[in-house]
Amino acid sequence: MGVLLATGALAFTSPAQADVFTFTSCHLSDGCGTATNFGTVTLTQSGTNVLFDVVLNSGNRFVETGAGGGALFIFNDTLATTAVTNITATLNGANVAITGGVSGLTNQTPFQADGTGFWTASVFCTTASSCNGGSTPNINDLHFTVTNATLAQLETANSLGNIFVADILCGQTGCTGLTGPVDVHVGAVPEPSTWAMLILGFAGIGFMAYRRKSQTGFRFA
Repeated sequence: MGVLLATGALAFTSPAQADVFTFTSCHLSDGCGTATNFGTVTLTQSGTNVLFDVVLNSGNRFVETGAGGGALFIFNDTLATTAVTNITATLNGANVAITGGVSGLTNQTPFQADGTGFWTASVFCTTASSCNGGSTPNINDLHFTVTNATLAQLETANSLGNIFVADILCGQTGCTGLTGPVDVHVGAVPEPSTWAMLILGFAGIGFMAYRRKSQTGFRFA
């Protein structure tokens, strides 16, 4: 009976919600050649936390070139109560030792990454010289947790319509040897004035439709 109850409980347990995004927007030095896909970002809701798995395509590695805001990975998070924890950097699944380790910050003063806009959260090498474009360390995956947040809160686009950026040294076909940011682009975010114009436009369309309907009804009365 206990086994049946346990099985029933498992059957009704909701799976963790996960969203997957692909790095397709290129800001590498000298362009990206024929490359159009550089890796993925997977966000998984786990209770009140969000788990990040940032996985670059084979051959690519994270670096800090400066064009990427001085970080390995950046995103948007202005929430006052969040924190980045449990950061691991890996190569083909094995942990990579980094002198000084890796740190993360949220709710930062907005900073810029070349061509991708402004950002407020980052994961970076604590000792910058450990990751500033050299041949080591070789990192192709980053895994970390953002506490006290939801998927929707961490999937917010900046004013250029970008939600995540990785600073990479490309090693895949089409862009080998080039460095710089690649990002997940979801579309431009209208400015407040644009939203106001859209709302007024829709209101005007609604009024005209109502007026036309009223006039038509009067004509046939």
